[in-house]
Amino acid sequence: MKVLLVASEADPFIKTGGLGDVIGALPKYLKKINVDVRVVIPKYSTIKSDLVKKLNFIKYFYVPVGWRNKYCGIFEYEYERVIYYLIDNEYYFSRDNIYGYYDDGERFAFFDRAVLNMLWQINYKPDIIHCNDWQTGMIPVLYKIEYKQDGFYSGIKFVYSVHNLLFQGNFDKNVLGELFNLDKILCENGSVELNGAVSFMKSGINYSDKISTVSRSYAFEIQSPEYGENLDGLLRSRSSDLWGILNGIDYNIYNPEKDNMIFRNYDKNNLRNKMINKLKLQKDLNLNIDENVPMLAIISRFTPQKGMDIIENIGERLVSKHVQLVILGTGYGEYEDYFRYLASKYPRTVSSSIYFDDVLAHKIYAASDMFLMPSLFEPCGLGQMIALRYGSIPIVRETGGLKDTIIPYNKYTMKGNGFSFSKFNADDFLHVIDNALEYFREEEIWKNIIKQGMETDNSWSNSAELYKSLYKSML
Repeated sequence: MKVLLVASEADPFIKTGGLGDVIGALPKYLKKINVDVRVVIPKYSTIKSDLVKKLNFIKYFYVPVGWRNKYCGIFEYEYERVIYYLIDNEYYFSRDNIYGYYDDGERFAFFDRAVLNMLWQINYKPDIIHCNDWQTGMIPVLYKIEYKQDGFYSGIKFVYSVHNLLFQGNFDKNVLGELFNLDKILCENGSVELNGAVSFMKSGINYSDKISTVSRSYAFEIQSPEYGENLDGLLRSRSSDLWGILNGIDYNIYNPEKDNMIFRNYDKNNLRNKMINKLKLQKDLNLNIDENVPMLAIISRFTPQKGMDIIENIGERLVSKHVQLVILGTGYGEYEDYFRYLASKYPRTVSSSIYFDDVLAHKIYAASDMFLMPSLFEPCGLGQMIALRYGSIPIVRETGGLKDTIIPYNKYTMKGNGFSFSKFNADDFLHVIDNALEYFREEEIWKNIIKQGMETDNSWSNSAELYKSLYKSML
């Protein structure tokens, strides 16, 4: 079974979020269960320099982008037994950032056709092409309309994964002819059109054989008007082809027993060493050094999706409860300013690091007692999984992957790995935090919750098996 994963980012080369984590980890685990998987991403100028030096140039050719013919170089690198292809064009990909430009439609129109043309150029034909998010959404369209009839390409199947339905890649309808040389009938018949625009996301959903998304609950939610972003009707019509497969985390990277980024390694049977991480981080962040004060962590993008509105709503009330609040991340300026304000007003209680630092993130996971993630919506979420791994108890809203991974603690059965609330409401959020703080004061109960959290299996092994089953269902 030969599978080509196509995405706009992949760790360790480059990542901006969860998509990069998925495309970096999933292939390694698929390889372990005998799936012949390869990956293709753009060759950005901001890819880690130590890896750029190791890339092998294969060949170059030209790719039509409407009336333009654009250079395309193909580089190859094998990383942890997985072959990665990187598509090179400096005009499109030699930029400071990887997204957010006026010509993103053209940049990824080039990438999508380049991926298909590359297959013939390097004489590699996968059984399945697994596309991810809007940046790859036009590949199945091009294949079904132009490439399928060619003997070399015939028989390829497509999976299209939705990582976040909010970001759809919607562009002026003229791009059909201007960038793809495709007939406007595709807009007129509604197969690629969404609210008067060409939607790369809708195109990928419509033209792929199977669709997946990153948790069971999110697969259900996006079929509703509340979460469906104007695609709920289409997704309901494709419900028999829609799989919800929870993402995992890489247990080699996130492992408190071996993590060299944290102050002291520990496991579920040696929580005293976890406490040492807490005390040392308190000292480094200039917080009051006190092992008995609950340390609550936020590691996040500061956006409305991540529940920053209700965190801002309860911030002062939360700080008044004799807790410490440790914040790491960036995002909307209003939230950044609020967290700076909190830290300036309560310097020995609140630490706000308005940037992202992976080493500090690991230290916070290892040191904190609780992890706050009150998302408005959350397709999967990785933060809560990492927190569980490090024994930081998640307090989450019941949505998407948060609902699938966090089992609310039940005092009668003594089962559960976290705490949750259902309505997107600040008072409900504060109430469940109060509930968690009560249990925190009961040492044996709290240790039991930590142990259950650390025993939760969110590795990629389970998810890789489900993806393999999805691939098999198409052959």
